[in-house]
Amino acid sequence: MAFNWLALTFLAATPLPTEAVQNDPSAARALMVSQVRTQLETHGIHDDRRRRAILAVIGRLPREDFVPETERANAYRGEPLPIGQGQTISDAFTVAYMTHRLRLRPADRVLEVGTGSGYQAAVLASLVHEVYTIEIVPELATRAAQTLRSHGFSNVNTRTGDGYRGWPEAAPFDAIIVTAGAVQIPPALIAQLRPGGRMIIPYGPNWAEQQMTLIRKDRRGRLSVASCGWVSFVPFVGEAQHMPPGSAGIWRRDHPRRCFEPLGMTFRRAQPQDFERHGE
Repeated sequence: MAFNWLALTFLAATPLPTEAVQNDPSAARALMVSQVRTQLETHGIHDDRRRRAILAVIGRLPREDFVPETERANAYRGEPLPIGQGQTISDAFTVAYMTHRLRLRPADRVLEVGTGSGYQAAVLASLVHEVYTIEIVPELATRAAQTLRSHGFSNVNTRTGDGYRGWPEAAPFDAIIVTAGAVQIPPALIAQLRPGGRMIIPYGPNWAEQQMTLIRKDRRGRLSVASCGWVSFVPFVGEAQHMPPGSAGIWRRDHPRRCFEPLGMTFRRAQPQDFERHGE
């Protein structure tokens, strides 16, 4: 549910003093936003309407409420933090980066696989019409649902379960975000992505370098895939782990070029046009 940037992040965030969070969370939050803005610039995300909206959300969302009591003083550090059950909350830059790459619209319906602390779901829910989020660890799912309710996010639907099969009765989705590393791309998620939609997912071996992968489905249902850089995420838990590593997650007929071994898939460097909403 969280990761450390590898090739993507080479500008380290300055740690925020513990006393700053304890004495003045709003000041610590403002400093975090400034750092995230600089990191986004470093990775080619310059000022636009979507970036401004995302930064405004993380600038007002009390991140300290989404971490355990023992981690509240560290809530605004630029790194993943433990949330229990072997999982972590992503740093704010990661949340902002993945959210921006989805190019969301206010009317969108979004599926999140891996609720974790609920922080990413809260950011999404502040930007779109409706969010569906699935968490496989019951303790985390219950805690996240309570936190989201306490902050008034009535447009977030939560579920405890394996996100490998998505949420078929609520499909199709305008966007899908997966916040755990996947050894394959779940076919059910591809099927639940509406034509014209996009999905972002860390794709690659467990506990190793993965590709931050952007998948776009065009109006005729054809898929295009772009790599946004190397990352390392906590592994996808559940049914996905029962499939052989390297098994294709995207049908070869839709992606006929030479495959990138050992992942069973071709990757290319992301281009600016990959982040334009298809059909616009």
